[in-house]
Amino acid sequence: MPRIGAHMSIAGGLHKAFDRISEVGGDALQIFTKNQRQWRSKPLTTQEITTFTEKRDLCGEITVAAHASYLINLAAAPGATADKSLPAFVDELQRCDQLSIPYLVIHPGSHGGAGIETGIERVVSMTDKAFAMLPESSRVMLLLETTAGQGTALGARFDELGTIISKLKHSQRVGVCVDTCHIFAAGYDIRTPATYKNTVSELNKKIGLNRVHFFHLNDSKKELGSKVDRHEHIGQGKIGTEGFRCLLNDPRFAQLPMSLETPKSDNMAEDKENLNLLRSLIKK
Repeated sequence: MPRIGAHMSIAGGLHKAFDRISEVGGDALQIFTKNQRQWRSKPLTTQEITTFTEKRDLCGEITVAAHASYLINLAAAPGATADKSLPAFVDELQRCDQLSIPYLVIHPGSHGGAGIETGIERVVSMTDKAFAMLPESSRVMLLLETTAGQGTALGARFDELGTIISKLKHSQRVGVCVDTCHIFAAGYDIRTPATYKNTVSELNKKIGLNRVHFFHLNDSKKELGSKVDRHEHIGQGKIGTEGFRCLLNDPRFAQLPMSLETPKSDNMAEDKENLNLLRSLIKK
């Protein structure tokens, strides 16, 4: 059975995310390891790392992924943004290492009008540089996230992600996070068994299902192929419950962690409702 959870706030301390995911009954967790709106952050203290580790141990079987700051652009042209993105990217990977978080999810970035081919080369170059700055012992896997295709963002087509991975010096350290809203907005239909089968077949052909390690479970406010990234609660958007039924009952993804990124209030009631609905779709 897939491990289903949600992205949780780290307000009050990184370890607080475990209290929140336990409250909603999730068994997969995604977090930011720092303020994602800032380029720089204070180094993690020994106490923060210890408290985080102890809380995770208390939660039992739970898979944790970190999401990198949206400020980072791996496809940025040489200049200020690229100069800030590289150290921020390395810092994200190092923080995951310190916290023993196995996955770092990141958007490939935007080529800014330079073209897909140039953008891909920039992503490859920056990723190779980042890995070269990390110790060989690092066990963090980078997960390139599928995107909706807004503007000049890379990653809306499976072949773009596949090409990036194939060009990396350390491709074994890179996988993919599939966001259901994003792929739908990018034009990949998953609403029926037939369209779902076609989309997964394309994913396998262009990237390889063995590269998929994490899912973001989000319905879409916008239509198929809209290229607009707007998350909606499960079953209330344009994908609908049947698309999620197909995914959750696909034996090829049965053991993978999956995280909600849907809107919620302070009491997280929406997470509980979404998780209950998702679990009701899984065939017993």
